[in-house]
Amino acid sequence: MIVGAMSDTHLRTPDHVLEYILDELLAPAELILHAGDIVTQRVLEYLEERGVIAVCGNMDDYEIYDAVPQIRTVPAGGKRIGLIHGWGAREGLEKRILDRFRSDMPDLIVYGHSHRPYWGRVEQVLMFNPGAPNTRVGHPAGTVGLIEIIGDDIQAKFVPVNR
Repeated sequence: MIVGAMSDTHLRTPDHVLEYILDELLAPAELILHAGDIVTQRVLEYLEERGVIAVCGNMDDYEIYDAVPQIRTVPAGGKRIGLIHGWGAREGLEKRILDRFRSDMPDLIVYGHSHRPYWGRVEQVLMFNPGAPNTRVGHPAGTVGLIEIIGDDIQAKFVPVNR
């Protein structure tokens, strides 16, 4: 199974870049996850119309907080993927996120907030931050991600957002 991952889109309205990400970059995905900082209800509705599963982030409007949870676990390819945005300083972010899942640890955690792509293990738990698709939000190149689940194996890669 292939899962698309994105976070920190920071949009007030859907745009051509979001359409490109969904239609082109994440086209191989059977499931797409958004790890928060969607910003507006209009963008959330656009994502939900496309089947995207989301959580809210710290920059989201109150309507987003009412519409989607802050944390969720999604079944995919026989695995459990934890989905969360994150909060606070970049330092210690992964540990804070792990602490939120301690009572029911998933096979993989997809998160955002830092705008920094990350793929690896933290305290033996697989964690994936797809980065942010827009260069204007604090990083030189925008990215989203693709996760491949084959049996017990989980692999992930970053996909550059070249517009």
